[in-house]
Amino acid sequence: MTFEKVLILSATSGAGHVRAGEALERAFIETGAAREVRHIDTLEYTNKLFRHLYSKAYIDMVNRAPEVMGWLYDQFDKPWKNERRRLAFDKLNTRPFVKMLREYQPEIIICTHFLPSEIISWLKAKKRLDSRQAIVVTDFDVHAMWLAHHYEHYFVAIDETRAHLETLGITAQKIAVTGIPIDPVFSRKRDKIEMRRKHGLAEDRVTILVSAGGFGVGPVEHLITSLADLRHKAQIIVICGRNEELKKRAERAARASSAHSVDFRIMGFTTEMDELMAASDILLGKPGGLTTSEALASGLVFVIVNPIPGQEERNADHLLEEGAAIRCNNLPVLAYKIDRLLDDESRFEEMRKNVERMARPRAAFEIVETLVELKKQNRI
Repeated sequence: MTFEKVLILSATSGAGHVRAGEALERAFIETGAAREVRHIDTLEYTNKLFRHLYSKAYIDMVNRAPEVMGWLYDQFDKPWKNERRRLAFDKLNTRPFVKMLREYQPEIIICTHFLPSEIISWLKAKKRLDSRQAIVVTDFDVHAMWLAHHYEHYFVAIDETRAHLETLGITAQKIAVTGIPIDPVFSRKRDKIEMRRKHGLAEDRVTILVSAGGFGVGPVEHLITSLADLRHKAQIIVICGRNEELKKRAERAARASSAHSVDFRIMGFTTEMDELMAASDILLGKPGGLTTSEALASGLVFVIVNPIPGQEERNADHLLEEGAAIRCNNLPVLAYKIDRLLDDESRFEEMRKNVERMARPRAAFEIVETLVELKKQNRI
């Protein structure tokens, strides 16, 4: 059984929502579960000022005022309290989006961002849209902004989030724990040594992947200076995303670091993150929902540095609670903390096992398969 028209809606507020949408699109195509599937950035159907607020302003706040981001996250995390005000603001700025929905008339809409989900919920309440709605939460915790009154199914990362939604009134039969959808390439096993050879890396060194995210945010040059003090022989791959200025600063920092035991490789945006993760032992960076899920699927122990207050702080809590990560709050002791972890082989191996237990590499496929099964049962 297949869907006629599937519409996947994300938003470029951080890179993760879009990557989750792309993962679902590929899973639908690979499984043949839809005759037609379309993935759209919701912000393309809004006015210029609104797009700026949701994308560029988000990145600026993450870089310049992360504490404000955390405060806003907490202020708006009041279930069922601010929805009318948010919806009024959204409706003023998303009229082209509503027009597109009503013209396309998809059989099912899958949202990887809360902005389109609340608009769709409102349209369904007014009986102006017949499409079914599935909501895919792209962090380990669920924020109040993900809540909607009119939906057919929720997909979440972990059992705790399912329990949280149930306490907020979401029907248990309408929640599936699948993990966060990541690119299907992460579900394919890759040999670590083979990937190191392919990318010109030493086969016998601890390999640390430093990720600044798709937009290249974070104090990467400071990380490099700190990592140069590692005692263990290591090779460090630094991904700077699309931020060319950050890449130049990282290259300067790597050249200035007089490390005999550490080799640095500085890279910009890459489409081979799955292979680089497969070649690595540790992921060092911010625990965004998608990056975390990709790292877990690749068997990487996480070293958390400077999580964004709000959703990344909560993702970090889950990783630490499950024994899949360590956290460094003070960069001058970063090398010390990693060396200490690597000194304790049994601890490191136990953390690898915890990572494997948390991993959901087939999450995108699980979501598609669940939707198809629900359609067969006339539950969606």
